Amino acid sequence: MAYFTWREAGLTADCASLDSMAARFEEAAALMRRLATEGFQLERDSQGQRITHPDPAVFEAYGFINEETAERQLTVFP
Repeated sequence: MAYFTWREAGLTADCASLDSMAARFEEAAALMRRLATEGFQLERDSQGQRITHPDPAVFEAYGFINEETAERQLTVFP
């Protein structure tokens, strides 16, 4: 029987069928579109892709964890 190995594991690891995989991708696509309308952007660098937002409050409102170093997260008050 012909087959190929599906290597993506993070998004679809718990899916039991192709239909459930498709639903998961559709949910993820809807979230990506919503993030884009809220001002999130995709940035690429040598380490990979990062989803960013210029407003830390909006970023935090979505429950995302800021992966910047602690020094970069500090707010300097004049």
